[in-house]
Amino acid sequence: MALRTIRIQGDPVLTKVCKPITEMTPKIEELIGDMIETMYEANGVGLAAPQVGILKRLVVIDVGDGPVVMINPVILETSGEQTGDEGCLSLPGKSGCVTRPNYVKAKALNEDMEEYIVEGTELFARAICHELDHLDGHMYTEKVEGPLHDVNYEEEG
Repeated sequence: MALRTIRIQGDPVLTKVCKPITEMTPKIEELIGDMIETMYEANGVGLAAPQVGILKRLVVIDVGDGPVVMINPVILETSGEQTGDEGCLSLPGKSGCVTRPNYVKAKALNEDMEEYIVEGTELFARAICHELDHLDGHMYTEKVEGPLHDVNYEEEG
């Protein structure tokens, strides 16, 4: 595994729509491991493939319960609402107030290309929505209510 360079807002790769993954290959396996390592090294709770320059529909998330790998994820259902500070590894040192669903149900493929359903609330729901936005070329800054503000690095997501 190796650390990947995290692309910063303004990089054109972050505005592009990602392509589905059709089969598990050694390159995709390596990418998953590298993304998890990169996310942990950067103290993040999620990372999407375009953030490391790869236009594939792949995200990794860890809100404290171990890494979740989501290949070709799709949100099936949302409910409720939460408003809170959100940051991004592609915009270090900044955060802003964003409203997201408080509950998310999504389907994705795991590393064995088997479909599974995942449900999350609070931070996990926020992370799913945030990372899946990246797969369609969107950043949380498009949803920020009010100005961005500076944060301590340890608080970023």
